[in-house]
Amino acid sequence: MSDSPHYVNRRKRLRERFQKAGVDGMHDYELLELLLTYSIPRRDVKPIAKTLIDRFGSLAGVLDADREELARIKGVGEMSATLISLVRELYSTYLAENMKKGDVLSSPESVLKFTRVRLAGLVNEAFMVIFLNVKNEVLDYTLLHEGTIDSVAIYPRRIIESALSKHAAGIILVHNHPSGNPAPSREDKALTGEITSAARTLDIRVLDHIVVGKAGYFSFLENNLLNEER
Repeated sequence: MSDSPHYVNRRKRLRERFQKAGVDGMHDYELLELLLTYSIPRRDVKPIAKTLIDRFGSLAGVLDADREELARIKGVGEMSATLISLVRELYSTYLAENMKKGDVLSSPESVLKFTRVRLAGLVNEAFMVIFLNVKNEVLDYTLLHEGTIDSVAIYPRRIIESALSKHAAGIILVHNHPSGNPAPSREDKALTGEITSAARTLDIRVLDHIVVGKAGYFSFLENNLLNEER
């Protein structure tokens, strides 16, 4: 009887390492490799994992990648591309549920983690609104607009109408910069002022405007750029 292919034992070792110590001591390509073993049978997936990370720059880049683009990579295919996209969406849903627990002002990191996972990797600029009750607890969130790679059309009236329909007492504005640099533009600052002024007339508070990008995030609240007293 011939020996088993070398990748069979490698798959077993990766599973055992993960089961014993989690991600500690594992390279990013090994984590991706382990994931791919569940969608690509009877094949050495280490080269595929390394190719993906080289192509998209990092493990985060792979998870942020478009499913169709992933599927076009040699050796990946539709099933593995779907699995990778599913991991990102599951993590996003997990963070969204955690964000809904408690006062977001006392735990702002939950909002930051969710918004960065949800928006930072998008190819086009998008605008999200997070709706809050009087206790600053998250009621809901919605992606209101998605535009081109460098612009998105935002209508303050639609944002206020959405807040009213959710019976929100406060809102957090979020949008992404596909360029990766989260520094707000002059237009971002002007738009924040318009929305804040419109919301104030209806006793709706704008608690923050967060700009996310692959290079980090920018908070209007943290940088004292909100012209509304809370």
